[in-house]
Amino acid sequence: MISAISWVPRGAAKLVPVEAEPPTQEEIDEAIKSIADHAQGGSDADEDGDDDDKGNMEVDDAGEAEEEEVDEVAKAKAAAKALAKGSAAVDDVADGLKELNMDNYDDEEEGLEIFSSGQGDLYYASNDLDPYLNNNDDDDDDEEIEDMTIKPTDLMVICAYNEDDINLLEESEDGDLNMFVHHEVPLADFPLCTAWMDFNLKGGDKGNFVAVGTMDAAIEIWDLDIVDEVQPHMVLGGHSKKKKKVKGKKAKKYKKGSHRSSVLGLAWNKEVRNVLASASADKTVKIWDVSVGKCAVTLEHHDDKVQSVAWSRQSPEVLLSGSFDKSVALNDMKDGGQSCSKWFVDADVESLAWDPHNEHSFVVSLENGMVQAFDKRTASSNSNSGRPTFTLHAHEKAVSSISFGPSTPNFLATGSTDKMVKLWDLSNNQPSCITSLNPKLGAVFSVSFSNDSPFLLASGGSKGKLKVWNTLTEPAVANKFGK
Repeated sequence: MISAISWVPRGAAKLVPVEAEPPTQEEIDEAIKSIADHAQGGSDADEDGDDDDKGNMEVDDAGEAEEEEVDEVAKAKAAAKALAKGSAAVDDVADGLKELNMDNYDDEEEGLEIFSSGQGDLYYASNDLDPYLNNNDDDDDDEEIEDMTIKPTDLMVICAYNEDDINLLEESEDGDLNMFVHHEVPLADFPLCTAWMDFNLKGGDKGNFVAVGTMDAAIEIWDLDIVDEVQPHMVLGGHSKKKKKVKGKKAKKYKKGSHRSSVLGLAWNKEVRNVLASASADKTVKIWDVSVGKCAVTLEHHDDKVQSVAWSRQSPEVLLSGSFDKSVALNDMKDGGQSCSKWFVDADVESLAWDPHNEHSFVVSLENGMVQAFDKRTASSNSNSGRPTFTLHAHEKAVSSISFGPSTPNFLATGSTDKMVKLWDLSNNQPSCITSLNPKLGAVFSVSFSNDSPFLLASGGSKGKLKVWNTLTEPAVANKFGK
């Protein structure tokens, strides 16, 4: 399945990504051991002696829905296979030496003369006649380089992908809607959320990185300008290598400041670019300083799993968070998040988003198929802030994802586990459905508009396929928003 989608801004990626150095055998062995330890630790109690609640992901009737225990041994093997891929060239050389049988070179039977005449001569009158010199290797190399080259006009989208217990990030390239997978990144655990960020962890001006939240408590940050990489550039939180004894039994110990359960939501602050917010099934929201790789603030204002976080575009110090406790919280981080206002809703929060065209408005999608909008100016320190500006029965099942059109006011996309994607006109706080589509993705888990091509909508779901929909080709969209 595809559980999350993030667009890479046009021009952010390197023209030709760098190929990672293949891992040594020691690094492969260490990674396998680390994954195996993590698999064993899945059944251990956490530092407080309680089991982690990993969170649920609902899917449709045709094979989706129940949470199952992951086969950790198979996952370790899959990761080992991905790691070993980088050292395949070394194995090829070893196999070639075996074929030459150099150990028995002196025992070869005589019969082949180096200097001979007749039809057995081992030379050709010209290079053009030599089939070994006149091959298509150069053409193949040119095609490979062309495929790996990222043109300034290309659009890139990141998909958090899982199939048969293999967890990947896929970075797909879209040139004139001729879409293909540019490269893949192996992940140690099931991916749940992603956030692209340009803060350069290596120094310098801007980079091309993605943060990934998984079923594990750690947040992995990967450099997207490196291909065939097998280790993240940075890991925020997660398990410590040291183990703590609990009632005579060794249990996993967490790094300082780490989440204690699955990371369900991520949001990068585009103005304060070294800041990343994370939401977790451990009921907390954490603010990370990625320049030093540490947690700066932990917010504990929710009573259940926190599903989603979003920074305000116009007020970068303001953070929204939505929870399974049926509330949305607004924190002003200028005072460290001490001031908190809440709005209560009728069901678990699935997703939330700020309106890019109205600095006061945000929209929340719910597990019961409803979508509600609120005005932050109604925030109150009382138990409940103001009423919604509108309530919309958008889908028959959970509205798992929402996305605003970046260049067009009042244009909203919703995706649902009812398998549908719908486009809405929110004018005058009176929502109306413009058009809808069953993209044949199964339960839809993520929808996202491109900032560079603002009518392109990417969607992913339980069938593991990516759909990029040019919504402007829909007559109703063109008539309403095309001008």
